[in-house]
Amino acid sequence: MSGHFEPLPDGGAAVPLDEVEISILRSLAVQLMELIGPGEGTGESESDDLLASVFNDGPSEPPADPVLARFFPDAYGGPDLVPDDDVRAASAEFRRYTENDLRSRKREDALALIRALDTLAPEGGSAELRLKPDECRQWLGALNDLRLAIGTRLEVTDEEDGGELLRLPDSDPRKPMVMAYLWLGGLQETLVESLMG
Repeated sequence: MSGHFEPLPDGGAAVPLDEVEISILRSLAVQLMELIGPGEGTGESESDDLLASVFNDGPSEPPADPVLARFFPDAYGGPDLVPDDDVRAASAEFRRYTENDLRSRKREDALALIRALDTLAPEGGSAELRLKPDECRQWLGALNDLRLAIGTRLEVTDEEDGGELLRLPDSDPRKPMVMAYLWLGGLQETLVESLMG
């Protein structure tokens, strides 16, 4: 896994991916969507869905899963850090009105990644993924979410941990996830550089 993004003249970016890389990215994005959960769609028209979503309350309690807790943290530090009833109430209120939108955006970013990968037809084992500027933003969001999810599962707390994890023996069951974590970091970094260049 060595591909990295290069800038395109239209402001987008391109990266060569082989069949294994495509499969890994797609599988991770599908797992991310499953973790985030299904959307709140009701089958009504889009304008009705938008109106309903404005008045649709989200959850008021933080998620129990550590990854979801990182994706959707308490706005005011949480009950463990700030044991004040007013702060807890404000945090719950903030979550009720923001978490559904955050979940929706994360689902859309992961779905954009999957759809882009599904357009590829690897010839000779690899293909070039070409992203438009708006797709790059969604890819950055999805890559960030994937890294955050894997890093949380691996209990990575800072950049030092990534180096320590790299030195794990190949027999360690965490090694494949460590390699995916570091690879996703490289993709994310080169995508940012491509967009800034």
